Amino acid sequence: MAIELVRENIECEQLLGENTCDTAIRAEYLVPDTHPDVVRILTVDSKPYIVNKEVMKDKVYLEGQIEYNVIYLAKEEDKMEVYNVTYMGKFSNSVEVIGAEHKMDCECDCYVELMKYNIVNERKVAVEAVIKLKAEVYRNYTFEIIKDIKDSDDIQMLKNPMEVDKIVGTANSDMVAKCNMKIPSDEPEIGNILKCDINIHKKDIRVMENKILIEAAALISLLYKGKDTGDIVAVQEDVGISKEVDYEGVTSAMETYTDFKIDAMELNVKEDEQGENRVVDIEALVKAATRVMFKEEMDIIQDAYSPAVFMEMKKENYKLNVTHGQSKGEVVVKGDIETDKNIPKISEIVMCSGKVCITEKRIVEDKVIVEGVLNVDVMYKTRDENNYIGSVSEEIPFSCPVDLPGCKIQMQSIGKAFLESVEASIEAGNIAVKAVVQVYVRVNYIMPKEFLVDISPVEGEIPKKKSSLTIYIVQNGDTLWKIAKKYFTTMDTLIKVNNIENPDAIKLGEKLIIPGRAYM
Repeated sequence: MAIELVRENIECEQLLGENTCDTAIRAEYLVPDTHPDVVRILTVDSKPYIVNKEVMKDKVYLEGQIEYNVIYLAKEEDKMEVYNVTYMGKFSNSVEVIGAEHKMDCECDCYVELMKYNIVNERKVAVEAVIKLKAEVYRNYTFEIIKDIKDSDDIQMLKNPMEVDKIVGTANSDMVAKCNMKIPSDEPEIGNILKCDINIHKKDIRVMENKILIEAAALISLLYKGKDTGDIVAVQEDVGISKEVDYEGVTSAMETYTDFKIDAMELNVKEDEQGENRVVDIEALVKAATRVMFKEEMDIIQDAYSPAVFMEMKKENYKLNVTHGQSKGEVVVKGDIETDKNIPKISEIVMCSGKVCITEKRIVEDKVIVEGVLNVDVMYKTRDENNYIGSVSEEIPFSCPVDLPGCKIQMQSIGKAFLESVEASIEAGNIAVKAVVQVYVRVNYIMPKEFLVDISPVEGEIPKKKSSLTIYIVQNGDTLWKIAKKYFTTMDTLIKVNNIENPDAIKLGEKLIIPGRAYM
């Protein structure tokens, strides 16, 4: 008897492991001749990013760059003025991930864990940073199973439904955040741009038939020094961004996760109708990587036999990655920054910016607890002419429980944290910080599963019937399937002969009529 098998490939992705490592950077930089001497460093804004990654044996090698924006006070004509200067640094290190191999997929990230700076002399500044590198390595593999048997009237199959996690793919798209920012007439016109930050928030990703709709907002924060005044001004504008991405095969029932990245930014200061520098054209390239996942319902053949021919079945054990679920949580982070009693009294908050990172995550029953840190920088004004501008940095810890019913301690979790908003105010002489942090978690676990991978007929004659019927007493552990297979008959035959209403509920000790018995 020829057997025509229907085969299907199962593609699996497993989180092999994740790890972090610290990378120390120390460097000294000269102030350009175009800039005045440094009297006091106000703050150093640092932006690290990965430029190259390579998965090797048991490790991931990462190379990156870090941009320093040094904002400092200088003395000019017997008064203090604010200036800034930017530098680029490099870093590299390896993150250990046991079991990692070349060509495995990897997701990586980096953030500044510690930043110190000081003045070496009036023409040289020193920076010292600790950058935490993070790598997640995924193992992908494919195996083939028997999904069905064609023209299988003579073959009995026991099928069970199961869900298989599948990755449709990653949709990469580019969006442009454009802004024509206008400075109000009650503020000084622009002298020099000191800092420009962009934070992607208010994210909304929807999957439709063969399309992915990506919507978000880019909060653009600009800090500048006023022309001929030395005054420091911060302005903000929220710009909507969206993109409809064609992606064949996606449906509204699928789940997604999107990573956003600011890839490039251009600023151009222009004159308004009165000829004053009060217009800033800002254009930023925002890259979005949307990962689409779904659970496919499949009927998997657990067992098979034929009443007419012997068959040999080959089974293999595989470890499947199962996505238990993904969820989001939100936490309000509050902190009180005590100001130094030796500094002049704060009169006004100029700008507040922050970054968040996850320091620890753990799974408990039905939820994931995410611990993290908000690194916040606040620039403020005082009434002291010689120290009219100041800055303070603080780390504020937070904890965010994310509900995910059914998750267990032994499962794996992946977590991301995003800053939705941050603001600062003066309260009782100190600086009160309030931020909203959004946390995303995904929980997976490994499930061993046996699959039927091949069936082939075996030479040999099926035992002939010896009598017209026999009475079989149901034993412990018996199922109707096992009994039918043992006696080379079918479940349908047993159900019909014995008037069985529920094939899944035969009872211990119950007597069944077997229509014909084979020599065993």
